Amino acid sequence: MRGNVFSVFLCAILLIALAGCGAKSQEDVVKALDKKMDEMTSYQAEAKMTFQTGDKPQVYDVEIWYKHPSYYRVSLKNADKNQSQMILRNDEGVFVFTPALNKSFRFQSDWPKNSSQAYLYESLVKDILSDSKASFKATKKHYVFETKTNYPNSSMIPKQEITLNKKDLSPVSVKVMDTDRNALLTVRFSKVEFNKKFDADAFDTSKNMTGARLEVPTMAKAENQALEVMYPANLPEGVKQVEEKEVASENGKRIIMTFGGEKSFTLIEEKAEVLPATSTPTLVNGEPVDLGFAIGALTDQTLTWSYKGIDFTLASSDLTPDELVMIARSVQGKTAK
Repeated sequence: MRGNVFSVFLCAILLIALAGCGAKSQEDVVKALDKKMDEMTSYQAEAKMTFQTGDKPQVYDVEIWYKHPSYYRVSLKNADKNQSQMILRNDEGVFVFTPALNKSFRFQSDWPKNSSQAYLYESLVKDILSDSKASFKATKKHYVFETKTNYPNSSMIPKQEITLNKKDLSPVSVKVMDTDRNALLTVRFSKVEFNKKFDADAFDTSKNMTGARLEVPTMAKAENQALEVMYPANLPEGVKQVEEKEVASENGKRIIMTFGGEKSFTLIEEKAEVLPATSTPTLVNGEPVDLGFAIGALTDQTLTWSYKGIDFTLASSDLTPDELVMIARSVQGKTAK
């Protein structure tokens, strides 16, 4: 009898203890995230970003610098160093540098505020805070949220799984999923340092352009190299290639492909020009967009990018921005027409 009384008493003590220091609820974690955003002045993070689109996965090493309220420096390095690029935001605007080509673009853009960004912590927190229907679970070391994404025309990648460290709410991983819950984009963070102290000129445009050029050798001019024509592996339903022609250009030749059917578009490819190191940034009326192997410039009807020494232009008055991006991401190699 005494043993039973002791067992009941012990259970009661355990229940009281669990109630007093129980696991945090979704509401508790959301409030903590909101508070952290109010208190955070900066951060530096490192991650691996993998795109599962096209013929094979494309992997970036990503380094992110952020300083409140709106300074960003995002360095993206592919295994092929020629594909290294940098996104910079400061008081002058939003810039994308491709040092191998001495190319730089300046965007009149609200990036990164205009859509989800899987490698930016404050973007992930914003998506969690703004989704009242987000799902939540807690594991031994992590909090896991599943939220809707905030991409323009995001019907193709509607959901994302965001995993946070319980200790300091730092990001651990992100999976951006298609309608069948396949992870098309995965980001795995290896280092996050909050309230990092940056040099006064850390986000300076000319300093970062010069630094990027010093780190990545300028691509040699290749007048005699053959143009490796690439074809899109993914086409919208009811669309097929109807024509391909070659015309002379300043850099040798230009390939113009026409696709038609239920929707139509044109894909143009030509050897990229290596610009002088003193070139000034080209102003673009559009948005920077991640393709997985390059950063492109997206407008309502065009998407342009450089890859493996080739300049690509995708143009259509029929395709949505989502479809332009889907097709561009699949232009990674030689594919049967």
